[in-house]
Amino acid sequence: MSSRPDRIAFQGELGAFSHMAIRQLMGPEARAIACPTFEAMFQALAAGRVDGAMVPIENTLHGSVHENYDHLLRFDLPIVGETSVRIVHNLIALPGVKARDVRRVYSHPVALNQCLQFFRDHPELEKVTYYDTAGSVKMLAEEKPADAAAIASSLAAELYGCRILKRSIEDDKENFTRFFLLRRKAPKTPVEAQRGYKTSLVFTVRNAPGVLFRALSALALRDIDLNKIESRPFKGRRWEYLFYVDFLGHTDEPAVRNALSHLRELSDMLKVLGCYPRGD
Repeated sequence: MSSRPDRIAFQGELGAFSHMAIRQLMGPEARAIACPTFEAMFQALAAGRVDGAMVPIENTLHGSVHENYDHLLRFDLPIVGETSVRIVHNLIALPGVKARDVRRVYSHPVALNQCLQFFRDHPELEKVTYYDTAGSVKMLAEEKPADAAAIASSLAAELYGCRILKRSIEDDKENFTRFFLLRRKAPKTPVEAQRGYKTSLVFTVRNAPGVLFRALSALALRDIDLNKIESRPFKGRRWEYLFYVDFLGHTDEPAVRNALSHLRELSDMLKVLGCYPRGD
């Protein structure tokens, strides 16, 4: 008897780009569980109501999703995987609605602003903000307006029985969002599988000359490839900052173990957020 499919929480409606990330990383058999907010998604996983959560963490155009960095610190939910989704915005309408019939276009404000050239080419179209990209397609399916379209993913068109009038209307084709897959517990990695892993962590250091330089030297002196560093205000501590870091390497590798031990000596707080296979 086969086990039940994993239930993976995400923020938004079915057909959102986070839903596409679930399919891309875990296959179509995974069951996507929609949540109204990012915090609700984290809470669902922490409470054991789902098996995992797909968390958008950064976008190539808009940078990091700061709320989710804060949640990673607050919730003890390890990162176990990552993937990047190409954000393709499509003009979607009900079956039978033609492009010439459309007068209003609904979508999330970020999606609308990523398709400005399309709207400059079609000044007759009114941009209407909506709470979610896939939610705007769901609204078309439920309310059936004859003069409206939505901007969303191809998956949203498929799920809600709508059709794509025009594909890939986004301004920038290098629009990607990176996602983390979270679980309640990280799996053990066999030694032979540790190559190609990435580690994410957060740390703080005291505000003194050269301390951050010495902290990052714990990685540099061991030839560990630093992929990303980002600072965030440390809530409740005036003018103090959290430093989020991604680097290549597995926490069980000797060089990484030594680097983390060295970094702990230099930092006031250090938390490993996850060690996971590097995404595509």
